[in-house]
Amino acid sequence: MTAPDGDWRLIREESRPGATQMALDEAAAETAGDGGPATIRTYRWDPSCLTLGYGQDPETVDWAACERAGVDVTRRQTGGGGIYHDAVGDIAYSIAVPAAAVPGELLDAYHLLCEPILDAFGRLGIDADYVEDSVAELYHPACYLRELHSAHDVVADGRKIAGNAQYRTRDAVVQHGSLTFAVDAEAHLAAFADPPVSPERFRERVVGIGELADVDRAEAVRAVETSLAAWVEAGIESGEGDANGSLTRDGSWTSEELDRADELKAEKYRADDWVRSRSGGRR
Repeated sequence: MTAPDGDWRLIREESRPGATQMALDEAAAETAGDGGPATIRTYRWDPSCLTLGYGQDPETVDWAACERAGVDVTRRQTGGGGIYHDAVGDIAYSIAVPAAAVPGELLDAYHLLCEPILDAFGRLGIDADYVEDSVAELYHPACYLRELHSAHDVVADGRKIAGNAQYRTRDAVVQHGSLTFAVDAEAHLAAFADPPVSPERFRERVVGIGELADVDRAEAVRAVETSLAAWVEAGIESGEGDANGSLTRDGSWTSEELDRADELKAEKYRADDWVRSRSGGRR
């Protein structure tokens, strides 16, 4: 499969706080849904951030430990458990595309939008694929310790190396995900309130790119960006007609999108009634 044709932009890795990154994903969805370019991007969490899944109980968070460690906390629009995004150990990406351009069936949409992520692992020399066999849950509040799902959990060497999630608006689809570059089990578990899992057990479940490939983080990010761009360009080339779209390889945010992200950050992704509410109150 290849990306839907049309106009796209690649926004290369930017370091921003987690609330800003989630707001930018939403702003990108609004742009794509309003007829603007679809977006592929990589990003970095700065500072490290715990993102709660939509609907996750905030009492599962060790708020004091996060504050002491300087770990941000926000809430995603996607479901699942909490994920600790290390500023060094996590490589994040997102894809924002018009809803009409992707399959309506969730599994089909996942398989389409995960294609460049699997390709990135191949470019890094890592044999990664969707998990096939059921893997038992270890700790429900933590995304990486839940039962692994064949639709969106990617494993390598028998351990989870990437997770992906989607949400849909009326006009757009956003898929975002995390590729683990380096595992900091102690920091990940410390963000949760009394998790019944040891760091050793965590490392048995999760693996990082750096353990399986002789690359540094910058090389891994470049592989993800290269795969995203190649996926989009293949879709453009395979489209029908004379004008099948374009890819801006060094794309950027408009001033309107940055202003919109600031609004979303203030009213949602940094607001206590979103972050510290059990349901998040989707808006």
